[in-house]
Amino acid sequence: MANQRSSKSQRRLPPPERRAQPRTDDAGWRTAITRIEPNEILIRGYAVDELMGRLSFAEAVYLILRGELPTPTMGKLFGAVLVSSIDHGVTPPSTLAARNVATTGARLRAAVAAGVLGFGSYHGGDVETCMRFLEDGLARVRQGESFAEAADALLRGCLDQGRTLPGFGHRIHTSDPRASRLLQMAHELELDGEHVQMVRAIDRRLTARPNARPIPLNVDGAIAAVCADMGFEPELGNALFMIARIPGLVAHANEERSRQHPMRQIDPKDASYDGPPPRRLPETRN
Repeated sequence: MANQRSSKSQRRLPPPERRAQPRTDDAGWRTAITRIEPNEILIRGYAVDELMGRLSFAEAVYLILRGELPTPTMGKLFGAVLVSSIDHGVTPPSTLAARNVATTGARLRAAVAAGVLGFGSYHGGDVETCMRFLEDGLARVRQGESFAEAADALLRGCLDQGRTLPGFGHRIHTSDPRASRLLQMAHELELDGEHVQMVRAIDRRLTARPNARPIPLNVDGAIAAVCADMGFEPELGNALFMIARIPGLVAHANEERSRQHPMRQIDPKDASYDGPPPRRLPETRN
């Protein structure tokens, strides 16, 4: 009987920790992102100290996500993508989530994490959906339809069935200045490919509808189009918004902790802006 209890006890022992086990050639796994060696850090093969001061943050993000350096024009457009979504005031759910956690006295990291968890299908989650939506239209174009015909088919599939149109519509803007600027830059930099053509065709067909309420192209739709033309896969679409918006969440959480009293009830309707008045960038910033 004692021998049976002893054998059961031995069977319940946890396996030895993996780090304590000897390595074998086939036990490892591979990563192609960053190599760390003593006194050396390679990001996608480039020494990080060589990148520092020579690559913008946007270009470094492009590199780590896509594995190659962007061209100068791609780097400029991708930088504009990140700037376009850096913040949108106090009303977005993610911002309110960050401020509501910050007002409890929680650490900055917890408030920002709450903001990130506030992203969803209707806020910060439309870029990927719109990328796939545009691909559906381009599949029809590749089968012989014109861009206008493909756009009409996409609109029928959404609007006639009461479905939300990915990348279009906004609760505040009737003309989203961020979307217009991104498409303008893509054209000026000669980076407007088939996805931008597709989103423009949809926008034109929407505008041409008689007696219909405006459904403008929003920033998510513009990001989806220009980033798809730069080669980003839909799986990374929502990550682009996340990367762009985190600095805004940090700013709101930090302001909540530094300017407001703790444990307040936060209603965005009560907020008023008291920052700098409208101002222009210096002509030297181009």
